[in-house]
Amino acid sequence: MEPIRVKMNYVVRGESAVFNAANRAESYWPIEEHVVPIHDVRPIAGSLSLDRNGFVLVKGESAVPGAADEAEMKRLHAQEAVALVTWLTGAAKVISFGPMLRTDAKEAGDGNLPAFGAHVDYGARTVRDFTFDLLPAEEAERRLAGRHMLINIWRPLRPVERSPLALCDASSVAASDLFPSEVRGGLGDAGRRSLWGFNLAYNPDHRWYYAPRMQPDEAFVFRLFDSDPEAVQWTGHSAFDDPASTPDSPPRQSIEIRTIAFMA
Repeated sequence: MEPIRVKMNYVVRGESAVFNAANRAESYWPIEEHVVPIHDVRPIAGSLSLDRNGFVLVKGESAVPGAADEAEMKRLHAQEAVALVTWLTGAAKVISFGPMLRTDAKEAGDGNLPAFGAHVDYGARTVRDFTFDLLPAEEAERRLAGRHMLINIWRPLRPVERSPLALCDASSVAASDLFPSEVRGGLGDAGRRSLWGFNLAYNPDHRWYYAPRMQPDEAFVFRLFDSDPEAVQWTGHSAFDDPASTPDSPPRQSIEIRTIAFMA
C-alpha cells in the first residue's frame, strides 16, 4: 500500500522550545513544516520490536474502553500498562505515571488536546524526577543505577477517524535530530514543575508509521528513553491531520500513560 503524504510539524533545527500544555498560546515552539510519507504499520507489525524499532503495535482485548468513568479508565490503563511492559521487557519492576485522556473535541481544554508536532516526551532528567517521586529514595537510587527505560502506552477508546497518532521508527532518529523541550503545566496539572524532553528537527531519513482507523483492541507501545546509550530509543511521535477524515468524522478519543521499566 502506498503511504499517505501529510504535513508534519518539526522544530526548527537548533531551536529549544517551551511548550505550555495548559495554555498553548504561551508556548514557544518554532515550527518547520515538512510533507512526509506515513506508512500503514499493520503489514510490518509482526516484525517490529522495541529493540529494533523503538515501538510495537500490540493487539488484544482491553477493559479500558468499557470503564465506567475517567478515574476507572486511568486505573485500568495503568494496571494493563504495567503488565504489558513487564511482559515485553522482562523488567524486574515497572512503575507508571501521567495517565492522560486525549481528544480533539471542540470542548476540550488545552491540556487534553493532541500534540501536533514531532516530539519525544521526556528524557533522563524527568525519568529521574518521577522515579524519586514514586519510589523510596534508597530504592530509587538503586534502580536508577541499573538499566532503565521510559515507555509509553497509547490506546484509542474508539476507532480513530480523526487526528491519528504517527510514530517515527526510533532506528531512523539520530541524536543530532533532538532539541531540548521544556514542558510547562504538563500531564493535566497547570502548576506542575517543568518536564524535560525533546522535539525533533527534520531528517529525510525519518520513517513514519500509523495504524489506519486504529481500534480500541490495539495499542502502541513505544520507547522514549533508555539508560543504555547504545539502545534504539527516541521514538518520535505526533498527531496529524488524516486526509481520510471528513468534517463529520468523530473526534479522536484516546488514553495514554508513561511507564518506567527497571531491568534490575
